[in-house]
Amino acid sequence: MASDLAREILLTLTGPGNYDPLARGYDRFARARLHRVLVDELHEAHEQPLQLPEPHDDRLQAIAQNLYKKPADNTSLAELGQTIGAGARTLSRLFHNELGMTFYEWRTQLRIYHALVLLADGHDITHVAHACGWANPSSFIAAFTNIIGTTPGRHRTSHQRDNTP
Repeated sequence: MASDLAREILLTLTGPGNYDPLARGYDRFARARLHRVLVDELHEAHEQPLQLPEPHDDRLQAIAQNLYKKPADNTSLAELGQTIGAGARTLSRLFHNELGMTFYEWRTQLRIYHALVLLADGHDITHVAHACGWANPSSFIAAFTNIIGTTPGRHRTSHQRDNTP
């Protein structure tokens, strides 16, 4: 998690005053120093664990339970809604309002979480990709890298190294 200092520097560097050259309170050297401090702060930040928000609405819980059991299920939100008696628009709105993300973002995070477990158990990337609902390993690797920040292979290697006695 980034520090309060990092947050304030980021707000300073990206605030509305940065778009008006007359309103800028920092010269380019001061801004460069702030950038360096921000980079240092971010390097020191503790990594946050992947957290999948849990739904509270009964309809979303029913969908979540189904996908926990079968993360590779590619059923659309509309089709899932039909099985529980809710429309896709209602469910989309619930996902956004309750969990702060779309259904597809939530399902991708669920799949990545499941992939982390499978990788830790030693499964190869092709097996993990298919077990988690990706059509091919390339699309799995792209999604994994986008969320975790490294490829599945590098992630597995770094965690095997960290857990070696």
